[in-house]
Amino acid sequence: MKIVVLGGGLVGGPMAKDLAKDDDFEVTVADIRDEALESAARGTKIRIVKSDLSDPAEVARLANEHDLVLSAVPGFMGFATLRAVLETGTSCVDIAFFPEDPLALDPVAKKHSATAFVDMGVGPGMSSVLAGHAHAQLDTTDSILTYVGGLPAVRRWPYEYAAVFSPVDVIEEYVRPARYVENGHLVTRPALSDPELIDFPVVGTLEAFNTDGLRTMAKTMKVANMKEKTMRYPGHIEKMAVLRETGFFGTEPIDVGGVKVRPLDVTAKLLFPMWKLQPGEADITVMRVIVVGTKNGKRTRYTYDLFDTFDADSGVHSMARTTGYTATAAVRMLFRGMFKDAGVYPPELLGPRRPCVDFLLAQLKERNVNYRETIETF
Repeated sequence: MKIVVLGGGLVGGPMAKDLAKDDDFEVTVADIRDEALESAARGTKIRIVKSDLSDPAEVARLANEHDLVLSAVPGFMGFATLRAVLETGTSCVDIAFFPEDPLALDPVAKKHSATAFVDMGVGPGMSSVLAGHAHAQLDTTDSILTYVGGLPAVRRWPYEYAAVFSPVDVIEEYVRPARYVENGHLVTRPALSDPELIDFPVVGTLEAFNTDGLRTMAKTMKVANMKEKTMRYPGHIEKMAVLRETGFFGTEPIDVGGVKVRPLDVTAKLLFPMWKLQPGEADITVMRVIVVGTKNGKRTRYTYDLFDTFDADSGVHSMARTTGYTATAAVRMLFRGMFKDAGVYPPELLGPRRPCVDFLLAQLKERNVNYRETIETF
């Protein structure tokens, strides 16, 4: 199978290298950045193509030349990229965190007999798979609550944070309104709102806040209460809120000494070097999914926990592992013919399909990404 990975960055590169270990795959990485292409090709059999992925025609050309697409473009490019891929009839696994509704492309996928797994990362991604899986085991489900965070193992002043995926998408989490379901109604709150402190083994206390990670679950699952929260080290919310409210994340140009500049561009130039993980610097991924309902007349709670760390042997960061290896497992699932339905499928729709869930968990376990399930009745 010929696979093209669109984007060879922090997650795209490790995904391509994981797939390239499989003799069944011929892997190509497409990116406009020489540094990303050189990193992907170094010491591998991966083919590289310098390509402007912001051009839908170029995306379509690449899709037509391959059997499957794995999209790891930044979120602001994601929807147009996926549409261009599906219009060629090529199936796709997508980890782009784009703001548009991916289900809007379901008719396109069905028309062209293509399959698209969207939001196929860690959270959203496996968080939604496991939520959907627990929901399918319960007779009734009352609530789904997800906490997820990617963090540097060592806290460094002033931000105590490192961008373990596209920094542009990190800032998007702080400005995009957060949607969740409360008492059966869709509620929209500002990002960074409703802070709470949570203690985790090994990591200690983290602060959680609203982000728009519930995604398609608000449409696809009939559960009265659902929410997703992002986690950072305590103090991060206030710093990001100050920057946002002051206008540093603004996208409308302002006049500075006669020059029109977007505040976001200046902020990115200043923040991203401070958020960059240094070679060999460790990161961690923490996630907890809590699903509560009734089964066989008893109140039942499913809890899924993940604690993952940087892999020093491979040099792959935890967020790249937990996000990327979920997506490459989905690629292998399609390759093996385990899922043949055309259309756009968010991860929660894989949850009720036990063979798919078992396959994803097994693939992740092979790569030492381990989820722990706890079932309690009360």
